[in-house]
Amino acid sequence: MKINIHGKNLKLTPAIKSYVEEKIGRLDKFLEDSESVVANVNVRTSGKEQIIEVTMPIKKIILRGEERHEDLYAAIDLVSEKIERQIRKNKTRMQKRQDQDYLREFKMANIETEETEEKVVKRKKLEMKPMDEEEAILQMNLLGHDFFVYYDYNEEAVCVLYCRKDGNYGLIVTK
Repeated sequence: MKINIHGKNLKLTPAIKSYVEEKIGRLDKFLEDSESVVANVNVRTSGKEQIIEVTMPIKKIILRGEERHEDLYAAIDLVSEKIERQIRKNKTRMQKRQDQDYLREFKMANIETEETEEKVVKRKKLEMKPMDEEEAILQMNLLGHDFFVYYDYNEEAVCVLYCRKDGNYGLIVTK
């Protein structure tokens, strides 16, 4: 596996690079053709937090994980565990898929199944009155939610407003 490491607002020392390569490199035991896989690792700081983001495009799927921690090495450990958990969790899904290209990318013998029964535990019906972005932000903040679904009369579409980790807002507009 090839690992591209990029740093922002922080100097990447040889110790950091070797630790990232060791931890992320362990994931290649789950990959069939690990030489063709490129893992993009972005390491940055934001205040006291160390943020590490790993993206691994593998043919038809993308494995991605992001972790924040005050200790950079702890963040690296957490993100490698997160990606490994994604592989384990999705093993049974990949085996059930009709498209066998997913299976060829992973060494299934090395992956233990993590059985989780996913089901909808709550359903909600809501009445969407037309509003604009500003009113949707106000409504979301009044409710204390992380996201808000509404009908935007300017866009003439159903939109999802959400609060980002950096404190700003994001907007998803449907077609």
